[in-house]
Amino acid sequence: MDAIRILVNNGANCFRLRLFVNPKQRDEWGGFTGNNLEYTIKLAKRVKEVNALLVLDPHYSDTWADPGKQYTPEAWRSLNFDQLVEKVYEYTRDTVTAFHDEGVLPDMVQIGNEITCGILWPVGKVCDVENPEQQWVNFTTLLKAGIRGLRDAPGGSYVKVILHIHSGGSWETTRWFFSNIERHGVEYDVIGLSYYPIWHGSLHDLKDNLTRTALTFNEEIFLVETGYSYRPVDFGPLEETGGRYMVWPKTPSGQAKFLEDVVQAVYETPHGKGIGVLWWYPEAIPVDGLTVLNATALFDERGKALPALKLFKKIRQKLGSSFLLGGDVSSLAEIERLGGVYSDVDM
Repeated sequence: MDAIRILVNNGANCFRLRLFVNPKQRDEWGGFTGNNLEYTIKLAKRVKEVNALLVLDPHYSDTWADPGKQYTPEAWRSLNFDQLVEKVYEYTRDTVTAFHDEGVLPDMVQIGNEITCGILWPVGKVCDVENPEQQWVNFTTLLKAGIRGLRDAPGGSYVKVILHIHSGGSWETTRWFFSNIERHGVEYDVIGLSYYPIWHGSLHDLKDNLTRTALTFNEEIFLVETGYSYRPVDFGPLEETGGRYMVWPKTPSGQAKFLEDVVQAVYETPHGKGIGVLWWYPEAIPVDGLTVLNATALFDERGKALPALKLFKKIRQKLGSSFLLGGDVSSLAEIERLGGVYSDVDM
């Protein structure tokens, strides 16, 4: 069965899709990066066909963007600052317009991916810079251009804006970032966070950040990325630092318990501000010709649904239809093209 339908049948109601500006088909490790506009719209149609919510995640880059790298698209690198601001506006407007015209207007749009240290480096970088205040002006000017572009697209006024940072377990980082965002007058709707215990701390750290964030900033909070291994994985030197926070067994049942604990933490966020949880790369089963860099899929190596996915249905029954639950399935069509098959029945 279609993996998206399997997820929906088990309680998923929201999916996130990443988008690159002018991507190559593969990254340097053999992972899939072909998430261009045409590819992503096709996946978006599959999401909308099952009446699920769509979160669009433009990286404003030709490849992966995260706290450690925010590479300016190659075609934009010769632009001066004013031209770059206009390009961000036009790109966002035109992208959302394309989705609208194909009948798949996103319900939420991230203005960048894990933008803790800014976007479009070096112009929009805000970490480890000589003139932080000027860099924050640059960064927030670019963000505002993207938001204007979204609002000026057909239907864009109905789309929620997510600002997504990586530090789900760090109140200090979350406070620093969103205090600066508000100080510079950036208007947004949803605080997006990532949480992976090996990088972002303990479950207690996550709960503490969710609570403090909800009590300080009057916005919804969405855990747009999380995941946990269902089988042993060697994280190398990282095990010595972040490994102590991976207290759940790296087994199918341990993965399911992680999901249950994280969903409960988000759901219990004060004032009902925790609106949902998305699982990153739930479709990541091995196929010839594509490097899969983790074991956090919600399907095993044969494509059979794991207990964590089956838990989605119980979560849905417990928390109701308003809680957003699903995943980032951005590589699904490529995995299928290379022979990946998914099932939620015994094989």
